[in-house]
This record gives sequence, C-alpha cells and structure tokens, in this order.
Amino acid sequence: MAAAHRSLLLWMVFNVYLISFTSALDENQFIYHGFSESKLYLDGTAEILSNGLLQLTNATELQMGHAFFPFSFKSNVSSYKSLSFSTNFVFGIVPDPNNKKSGHGMAFVISPSLDLSKSKPTAFLGLFNSSNHGLSTNHILAVELDTVKSAEYNDINGNHVGIDVNNLESNESATATYFSDKEVKNITLELASGNPTQIWIDFDETEKLLNVTLAPIRIPKPNRPLLSTSIDLSQIFLDSMYVGFSASTGELVSGQYILGWSFNKSGQAQNLDITKLPSLPSLPARGSKKRILKIIASLIVAVVVLIAIGATVYIFQKKKYEEVLEDWERQYGPHRFSYKNLYKATKGFNDKELIGEGGFGKVYRGVLPSSNEQIAVKKVSHDSKQGMSEFVAEIVSMGRLRHRNLVQLRGYCRKKTGTYISL
Repeated sequence: MAAAHRSLLLWMVFNVYLISFTSALDENQFIYHGFSESKLYLDGTAEILSNGLLQLTNATELQMGHAFFPFSFKSNVSSYKSLSFSTNFVFGIVPDPNNKKSGHGMAFVISPSLDLSKSKPTAFLGLFNSSNHGLSTNHILAVELDTVKSAEYNDINGNHVGIDVNNLESNESATATYFSDKEVKNITLELASGNPTQIWIDFDETEKLLNVTLAPIRIPKPNRPLLSTSIDLSQIFLDSMYVGFSASTGELVSGQYILGWSFNKSGQAQNLDITKLPSLPSLPARGSKKRILKIIASLIVAVVVLIAIGATVYIFQKKKYEEVLEDWERQYGPHRFSYKNLYKATKGFNDKELIGEGGFGKVYRGVLPSSNEQIAVKKVSHDSKQGMSEFVAEIVSMGRLRHRNLVQLRGYCRKKTGTYISL
C-alpha cells in the first residue's frame, strides 16, 4: 500500500513539474500562424480581423496601435544569465490608395511595460513622447520599419530599417534591402508595397550581436543580414520584459499588419509556414483610381447628354403640338380639336392620307384615335387680311348647318403656322 502511495505521489510530482515546464515554454516560446486563437494584449487601433490578421493601424489619422504577447519573459539580467533571443514575423504595410506616400511605420518592441498609452503617434511610432524620448529609464529596444523620413531623428530615407534604443535616432539603420544568395547582391524592398515581407531578428548574448535580416515572404532567410550591431542588452533590459509591436499614423495613413509571429527566448525561433498565414487586404491596381474617376466622369457626361436629349425631344414635341388659343376662342370650345389628335389621326398629315387638294389647302383622311371615327381634315393657310376671330366665327357658323348634300363641319384647330379644319 505504501509503495502504491509513493508511486501516486511520484506521478503527481512529475505532472506538476510537467505543467510548470509547459507554462514556462508557452511564456518563452510561441508561434502564431494568424492570431484568431491568440490572447494578445491589444490597445489603440490594434485589432484581430476575422481572417486572423493582426491589424495595428487602419485608415485613421494620428492614431497608434500596440499588440504584445501577454506574458513577460524573464531576462534574468541580475543573475547574468543568457539574454539571447530570436524572433521571426511576417508583416505587411498597405499604403492608402488615395496617396502616393505611406503613413508612418511600425516597430518590433521589447519593453518593460505593456502600457505605452502615453506615447504619441506620427514619428514617435507609438513608442515615446516628447518628454520621455531618449531617456535611459525607458529600457526599450525597438527594430523600426520606417516608411517616413523624419529629419529630427536623422532618418536616412523614407524606406529604412533601424535599431533603436530608448529613442528613435537609430543606433544603426539601412535602406530596406535583402541579400540574394542566388544573385549575390542586395535587392531593394519597398516596405509599404502592400506585399507581405518576412523579417528575422536574432540576438546572441555571447557575441553581444544583434542581427536583422529581411526578405520577401517566399525567399528563405538570406545568409547575410541587413543589419549587424554590437549591443549590450544587460544595460537596457530589466529582469522582466514584454515583446510585441507598435505602429502609428500621421496625417498620412496606411494599414499595418502582422500575418504570423514566432519567438524564442532561449534558442532559434521556429520557422513560419507561409501557407498557413492569412492574406493581406488587396491593394488597388495601379491607376485604378484614375480609371474609376474617368468612368465616373464619363457616366456624368452621358447622363447630362441624355438629359439634354430628353429635354430637346420634350421641347420639340411640345412645340410640334403647340397651338394658339386666345381668350375669345373659349366660347367655341366644343368645336375645337387638339392639333395632337388631328396629327395622329392623319398619321402626321402623311401624303399617303391625302385625298384632295384645292386653292384653299389640302384635305387628308383620318381616324380619330379616341373614337375610331373617320374624318377629313382640311389644312388651310389663313389669309391674314381677314380677322382671325371673324374667320373662326364663320367656320363655327358653318358647322351648325345641316344639309344632305353637305358634309358636316365638325370643328377647327389653330396653330401659328396655319388653321386646320376638321370636317
């Protein structure tokens, strides 16, 4: 019984040890292919999108975003243990399609605190403010991916990588390039290209050497780093430090993203499997904005032309059927026909409907559209020597006559161009 009890006790001790070891492993080594299942500490504009993409900044001006692994790692500065670390992540900076220039950049950060809320955006990259910039009490190491040239920090250009300690005037910086092992030369990379880019940051405590290596996402880690700097992290780190990212925007904006992240406090970080990473938002094709504006302009012109054509047709149709109607004619209302009805009845006074022609005008056959009655319409050019009112009065009087040898006069219609009589 005692032996069985001892076995159970040993099993329990072993499991407690295993749990502690696993927890330590989780806190000092991790890998994320997308961040859907992560428990990162986020603030500012930082958020995890539905596809697992970590978005640090969006298209909002003068903002900053931070994302940190929530557990600190023990740097053990006081006990003089190894400070070596290794990290590998894939980032993407998608510029605002409305501007040729990108907003401010982003940085990988090792900080003694998760709280960077008092920092400022723009050129401060969400890391410092005007009162603490450059202070040794910051205890911050950053590798900046800067897309704006800030003269106050002696930036070399608007597309560079820099190693920063407690301030943004880099200890060392270089234009963003990667070494092609195949072509045996450096090739320029555009940080704000909208394409995913991979970066490796490795610190060897024995040599006190920090290496930063850059490459397009599908290129293996080059043999030659972009930056290689001697640095004593024991003078910077505290016993407990946090790792994460910081990014900011200014008056110009860009979307800044992390697709995947691997970190190891005590050895080489695991390689990311790029096939498991989420996709960046697509960048509009070059010139697409101009094409859209041209299409919109063309549509506006087309609408204006159509409106003009419609208005012209309406005015033409209105004038086409326009009649002359004066106050004195109202007493003859029942004897008046609309010109539009007579026009339709005679098919536009078509010559095929012509049934006679005399000295006073032409006569056309017609069918009234409202009643299908057959009528004859005489088109008379009125002689202006006779008063118009007297002429119409005579026509109406004739309409009152009834005789078996006379066709009944039904009424009249009057236009400026002539008088039309319906029989």
